[in-house]
Amino acid sequence: MCRLLAYCGAPIFLDRLLVEPEGSLISQSRAAREARTVVNGDGCGLGWYGEREEPGLYRAILPVWSDGNLLSLCRQIRSGLFLAHVRAATAGGISAQNCHPFAQGRYLFMHNGQIGDYARHRRRVEAMIPDALYPARAGTSDSEAIFLAAFSEGLERDPVGALSRTLAAICAPMGEGEEPLRFSAVLSDGETVHAFRWASDGHPPSLYCREEGDGLLVASEPCGLPSSEWTSIPSGSVLQVRGRQGARLTRFELLASSPSARAA
Repeated sequence: MCRLLAYCGAPIFLDRLLVEPEGSLISQSRAAREARTVVNGDGCGLGWYGEREEPGLYRAILPVWSDGNLLSLCRQIRSGLFLAHVRAATAGGISAQNCHPFAQGRYLFMHNGQIGDYARHRRRVEAMIPDALYPARAGTSDSEAIFLAAFSEGLERDPVGALSRTLAAICAPMGEGEEPLRFSAVLSDGETVHAFRWASDGHPPSLYCREEGDGLLVASEPCGLPSSEWTSIPSGSVLQVRGRQGARLTRFELLASSPSARAA
């Protein structure tokens, strides 16, 4: 399993949240406290929104604690919305193309979890990716496949519904006794952040949130302030944050795919 962190609020330098706090994301890459995989050293990535419409993106296969380029970027970049991820590979080999976040147009996406028995389902899941977007499939991970497949379900119009329908389609033929689909993930279009926590067996990876000055922080596990200052995002829910308009927590339930969504 991986570790992730996302921030939405007043612009800050990235190292304030990614490097400086006790138990920071970089610390978690060496010693995660709430994951089956303690060390997350199979690559790292950073996505941020600045003055251009499309996000900036940095991904590399070095463990984050030894990636001087990423540490330098964190010291120099100021952003009001950014996503960061450290990877423990499950599906897909160790390569920059399999590192999170993934970008498509103005969207960024990162994921902690997996499609159980992905080798058995990979061909079917990849067939869900729209033909026009299949050339953008640069890696081999299940996470990237979920992200791109959601565009066929109307991600740009209804991100929550699109991911709900995508996960439902992936889970539909899974038999009893198969490994579950686990999905703690963050999606952003540069204005809104959606943080999902769901699993087909009801046991998704951890995901927390807390206020950070004028913004909101989402992370796989608490960092900086004591754990009591953090709120666990409930299983089967999605947290939606839009600028300084506050956060809204709603149920995340799987929906059947609609022909209109796929045709759009």
